[in-house]
Amino acid sequence: MNLLRQTNIQLSILLVVLFVVFSLGVDRFFSFASAWSMAIQVSGLGILSLAMMITLLKGGINLSLIATTNLCSLTMAYMMNLLTPGTEGVAQTAAIVAALVCGAFVAAIIGALNGFIIAYLNVSPILATLGTMTLVKGIAVGLTAGDVLSGFPSAITYIGNGALFGIPFSLFVFIACAIPLAIWLSRTPTGMFIYMIGSNEKATRYSGVDTKWVIFKVYLISSMLAWIGAIVLMGWLNSARADYVESYLLITILAAVLGGIDPFGGAGKVAGLILALAILHFISSAFNLLGFSPHLTLAIWGGILLAAAALAIKTRGLQRR
Repeated sequence: MNLLRQTNIQLSILLVVLFVVFSLGVDRFFSFASAWSMAIQVSGLGILSLAMMITLLKGGINLSLIATTNLCSLTMAYMMNLLTPGTEGVAQTAAIVAALVCGAFVAAIIGALNGFIIAYLNVSPILATLGTMTLVKGIAVGLTAGDVLSGFPSAITYIGNGALFGIPFSLFVFIACAIPLAIWLSRTPTGMFIYMIGSNEKATRYSGVDTKWVIFKVYLISSMLAWIGAIVLMGWLNSARADYVESYLLITILAAVLGGIDPFGGAGKVAGLILALAILHFISSAFNLLGFSPHLTLAIWGGILLAAAALAIKTRGLQRR
């Protein structure tokens, strides 16, 4: 815990330093438009990072995260385009709810599939979720032929682009996911079991914990968070497609590892993840305002991921000593 606290302090200092440097050295960095853009982007990415984080905490990973998000988006988009035209008021609300439920159902199936394969068939999380990712993306591309579905009701676009009290509504959605997840992980037996499994799954199983059921729930919750992220992203983009935000897969892992989540499992907090997300978006926004190529930003993030992973491995070795 002391190490995690130290990591959060270091991330907080880095965040302040970056804010000061970029505010003084980059035009328009400290502006309402820039802050608004960062808040909206952090929201959708943040929810998906939470979904990745809980699988890393138990010593796994979810490579099917973005594919799940896109298939949920396409499912909800299709149902809305089918049910909402010509409706208004209560009828339109019912149609939107029905579309969202369909998306949740798809997410639950994918999460249950991942959980079953990993927990009960003992397949490696990397292989299992890689296979699921390929399957889900293949279904999404096959059903839509790679086409874009767009034109959603205003209630959906409001979730991604609207404001409440002058703050992006999507940021409230992210907070509504982050706080309960943080409490669940730190204050409930299941949350404690996740950390225990990440530290030593065999010892946890021998202590009487139904580790298979806990792992199953981890992947189910991860998939449901992907569904919530899909709602936010489709509202922000006002469209859905099988290959949207694929670069987010790298960034969710990067944010988690940079935020102090042990890539081997067993350690990490939501607060560290939030700080890491803010740092990454400060860097991204500054580079964008400076006219740097998005590919260069992605390359730098990849380098940061390698450095953060190496540091995590070194730290874990020192802890064992």
